[in-house]
Amino acid sequence: MATPVDSANLILKLYELRREETMRTARNFMLGFDPRSVEDYMAAVTGPNSGHLRMVTSYWEMAASFVNQGAIDASMFDDCNGEHILVFGKLEPILGDLRVKFGNPGMFANLEKVCLSAPGGIDRVRSTTERIRGFIAASKAASGGQ
Repeated sequence: MATPVDSANLILKLYELRREETMRTARNFMLGFDPRSVEDYMAAVTGPNSGHLRMVTSYWEMAASFVNQGAIDASMFDDCNGEHILVFGKLEPILGDLRVKFGNPGMFANLEKVCLSAPGGIDRVRSTTERIRGFIAASKAASGGQ
């Protein structure tokens, strides 16, 4: 089990990685990405933003694996991060279908476990997703739909 200092150091390293320019671009893409079906996901994963999608989802899957393996304290991780909840919230409604499509029953399993075992679980995931969708819609409306 990680000490508080070990957890803090890994969380800070994860934060540093999120500041990298390509990762920032990928995270911005992910914020606006709103897949409603496996087809939406497949269009993104085979389109020009494929690298962005794969970068963000694999990053949060990796970070969640650190939590699940005890390298980062789950409570500290939850206190310091929220983006993983949004990423999982975008995938959660289609996760079963994605697992079938890719023939991978463990696809995003680490991210799922971290998000569902955190305080509020699935309700928190879904409310966060809906709140962010509302912010994005309001922002698009305010900018004239751009």
